[in-house]
Amino acid sequence: MSKVCDLTGTKPMYGNNVSHSNRKSRRRFNPNLQRKSFFVPETNEWVELKVTAKALRTIDKLGLYAYMKKLAKKVQNN
Repeated sequence: MSKVCDLTGTKPMYGNNVSHSNRKSRRRFNPNLQRKSFFVPETNEWVELKVTAKALRTIDKLGLYAYMKKLAKKVQNN
């Protein structure tokens, strides 16, 4: 199972565990992914997505359809 957000494309980041004696070992920071089903009233269907908690908060604020349109416009401009 990949650790990538379906909407934002957020992937794991890498860094170091640093001990008290300042020894470093590599570690991985995984995104906070949640599997969630959304109902899209514009298309009258259910969609299951794996999204980050940050994307969930934005979807709660804007709605799924508006958020997807915003992301599409952002991709078009880049």
